[in-house]
Amino acid sequence: MCSPSATLTLWAGSWLAGRSAPDDVLEALHAWAPRHTLSAGDPVTGGRTDLPWTALGETAATAVMPLLKMIRQALAAPGAELRLVLPVPGDVRGLPVGTAFATDAIEAGEGILIGVPGAEGTGLIPYHEDDSTLQWTVYAVPMPPAAGPDMSLGEAEYAMREAVRDAADALMRLHTTGLGGGDADPRELIEAELADYSRHTYPEYVPLRARRILDTADHVAAILTVAQREPASAPTSATAATAQESLLRPLWDALRAARLVAVHTAAPQTR
Repeated sequence: MCSPSATLTLWAGSWLAGRSAPDDVLEALHAWAPRHTLSAGDPVTGGRTDLPWTALGETAATAVMPLLKMIRQALAAPGAELRLVLPVPGDVRGLPVGTAFATDAIEAGEGILIGVPGAEGTGLIPYHEDDSTLQWTVYAVPMPPAAGPDMSLGEAEYAMREAVRDAADALMRLHTTGLGGGDADPRELIEAELADYSRHTYPEYVPLRARRILDTADHVAAILTVAQREPASAPTSATAATAQESLLRPLWDALRAARLVAVHTAAPQTR
């Protein structure tokens, strides 16, 4: 699983559909951190939700259930959606423009939107306070229309198969053209990254095809992470940095698109 937001989107969707118990969601979230806290993203949201505006939060034993209750309430209106977002600078599709949520989601690289498009909704962004605490920040946001998918499920599966090869080629180029040169075996580093991803599980209902896409996306992400990790592939000049960016960014873009398609297809009640 690529992020806490993806985990919560899939497991909350499974819980709302009656396919998972709250304890299942709790266990899945604990794979990211043993303690979860809740806070408001601004004073207005704090006033509406009675959440602290500072990062005080609550312990995981009580914070996850209020989080699930908040999601259920936000999805109670007809037409409401539970939507994963994975924005980056230059690709902010699906975000409510000009909001604190949009700014913070870009910085975090992830978030969740909940509500009816065109009405006021709820945004959630996770933030690691430390190794043992994951804070979920809550925002009141105007719910934007859903951004159209970049690809179909079949296209996403094909794109990820191609991306494994392209990522491996990029890693080899970076480590043989002066951009790399670390002593560690890249294969061992990739295996370590994959082991970290494998700690995070999927609900049983996730279709096999979507699971394959998500697993392959994790494999691609592991290769790309190793390819750009400091100091093994630290660019030594502006030209080298540009070369690294041109090699890796298209693969990261395809990766995000495939993950979004897989997550939103796996949970039909989400968008």
